[in-house]
Amino acid sequence: MEVKLIDYQKDALALLLYTKNTRLQGEETLESIKEWSPDKQQEHLAYMLDTIKSSWEFCHYIFEINGVSRAFTHQLVRTRNNSYAQESHRTVDASDHEFIKPYGLDENKSFGDFAWIMQTGENSINEYSNMIEENVPPGIARSILPTNISTSIIVGTDLRTLHQMAEVRLCTRTQGEYQDVFRLMRDRVVEVHPWATDFIKVFCANHGTCCFPRYTECPIQKYTYMNDIEGHQMRLGIIKEEHEATRHEANPVAKKGMSQ
Repeated sequence: MEVKLIDYQKDALALLLYTKNTRLQGEETLESIKEWSPDKQQEHLAYMLDTIKSSWEFCHYIFEINGVSRAFTHQLVRTRNNSYAQESHRTVDASDHEFIKPYGLDENKSFGDFAWIMQTGENSINEYSNMIEENVPPGIARSILPTNISTSIIVGTDLRTLHQMAEVRLCTRTQGEYQDVFRLMRDRVVEVHPWATDFIKVFCANHGTCCFPRYTECPIQKYTYMNDIEGHQMRLGIIKEEHEATRHEANPVAKKGMSQ
């Protein structure tokens, strides 16, 4: 697989800080924010991690992803607020495409014969190629292609969506290919925007709790608050009762580009 960052918001950091600053009626300009010291930028970034995420939507990234399975892209496009452009199998001859070995498939697993599964996938592509040679239209021949045939896709997204995707798609509960692709997407972003590291993290690293507490096979779960299941359920009950009995409204005041 290959993940390329083919375009991105060049002044993302300044734009991120400026849009947040504008929302709070700060006195800074976009140009003056670009001159902030690294320490001041980091101070405001840390603040933004714990506040409203609307400003994050101004930071855009476009990825080109190649050599992945359609099984993966079927999952990827479920994030509906991204933009996608995917290779068409209705019009494109996919005879030279590969069968991607299913993630999790191990020659030593008991749920199926490794060689048989691989050969079946490759046979499907070969039969597809024979149909194309017999002038069967690609839109009809594609019906026999395996889900794990290789494909390419372009994804347009923003920092807020990346943050939300990272919380679940970097999780060990996610299918392996998706985990690997998203790690590469995160790495491509951090290469150009090192400050974005803390914006693109798995749920448990952000919150200290497990996103999928019923998945007890996760080797990381023991380090989260979810490890104390009985205590966690009790805390949830207390929080629910207290919330129902509480009426509170904050009165934040903007000051120096942050709300107090």
